[in-house]
Amino acid sequence: MIGPWLPAAAIVLATATPAWAQMADEGSVGLNWGTIFLVGGGLLLLFIFAIASTRIVPQGKAGVIERFGRYVKTEQAGLVMIMPLVTSLRLVSLKEQVDEYKPQHVITADNVGIQIDAVLFFQIVDAVKVIYEVENYFTALEMLTMTTLRDIIGEMTLDECLTSRERINARLRSVLDDATAKWGIKVNRVEIRAIQPPDEIQIAMEKQMRAERDKRARILEAEGERQAAILRAEGDKQAVILEAEGERQAAALSAQGHAQAYRALFAGIKESGVDNKVITIRYLEALERIANGQATKLILPYEATGILSALTGIVSAMKGEPDGASAGAVQPPPSPPPTRMPPPPVGS
Repeated sequence: MIGPWLPAAAIVLATATPAWAQMADEGSVGLNWGTIFLVGGGLLLLFIFAIASTRIVPQGKAGVIERFGRYVKTEQAGLVMIMPLVTSLRLVSLKEQVDEYKPQHVITADNVGIQIDAVLFFQIVDAVKVIYEVENYFTALEMLTMTTLRDIIGEMTLDECLTSRERINARLRSVLDDATAKWGIKVNRVEIRAIQPPDEIQIAMEKQMRAERDKRARILEAEGERQAAILRAEGDKQAVILEAEGERQAAALSAQGHAQAYRALFAGIKESGVDNKVITIRYLEALERIANGQATKLILPYEATGILSALTGIVSAMKGEPDGASAGAVQPPPSPPPTRMPPPPVGS
């Protein structure tokens, strides 16, 4: 900081020394106008030199100091003193910068020409490299970005380009970051703003999109109908199962009711002292009612022989004879043997 001031102080002292020597030789105590002019001129020259030597590096920038066109050092933000006419200061912004590119014509892998515009976000991390390693880093970045973008898009189809923007951005940023490292530039982010296919391709894409939407709508409708049919079948099945279960439970309850009624009936008959003889009399009364009908023929069941036997027992009881003691008791006829049909004649 003091170095640039030494030549100016030496000049002022060299200018003022002869005047003070002359005043000492003459023995003059006062100051003449010539001495005042020389001292004032020296101070003014020192002030101008100080102004010319002072530089300010703003925050967010770096100052590259060169002496006779050769790099000396890099100064950070603050007050910097340099030697005028010998040393120069070049300011370099360290803040993140944005470079917007015009739409570029790119051809995809399936030979479709599209327009792509991109935005590049980058930051200078080394002020020395960005000055001495590349002539114009803005132009170099633009050319490198467009060349890399054409290489990446040329390996992809149109559909992949439209659906893989994040992958394109990531690959583009990786390639640019590696290429610009020697320039002292850090690529933070690359964004593809728009991909514009030709008009006829857009019309075809819109038709394809509408067809795809109609297809999905039909699929969803068919799926809904299938689910509704399944649900209806499940409902019918459950209804049949529940109905059968209800009928089974009703039949079981009805059987239980009849069984209880029969048990109650038999218990009542048993308690009332009714035996087989009473039942036989009731049976005969029922047959009498049947015989009083308009039918000309009466067919008695085979069990009527048992009834006749019971009736014989009743008559014997009324005469005071024991059951089966009378020799003239009517015995039930034996069951006839089953009749066997003769075999059919041969050839009939």
